[in-house]
Amino acid sequence: MLFLCRHNAVRSQMAEAILRARFPDRYEAMSAGVAPAGVHPLVLRVLDELGIPTASLRSKHVEEFGGRRFDVVATVCGRDEPTCPFFPGGRQIHHAFADPSAVSGSDAARLDAFRETRDEIDAWIRETFGG
Repeated sequence: MLFLCRHNAVRSQMAEAILRARFPDRYEAMSAGVAPAGVHPLVLRVLDELGIPTASLRSKHVEEFGGRRFDVVATVCGRDEPTCPFFPGGRQIHHAFADPSAVSGSDAARLDAFRETRDEIDAWIRETFGG
């Protein structure tokens, strides 16, 4: 299972970590992007709040997986993001999640945005891959 998002910094990292934590015996989860920017610190914080391990998370370029075939490739960018990457092979799925790193304002508002996206991704993963 490969999760893709442009920067592999927020949404795809959350999806990778959550799928690993929720269904470790059923899926091998990975993530990548076309312009890796490092894992956002608030991703680590909000995942830690749920006890989801983050030690193995790192931002990866999609080319790192060139030649590898995945059963499922999921893009998690917003629909209006033209640079959301495409990776051939496997079943292709898409679910648009808002980018919480685009939220400005107070630290509390930004943290709430990351929690909201985390919870949406968690619910989607449970519903989509838990059955």
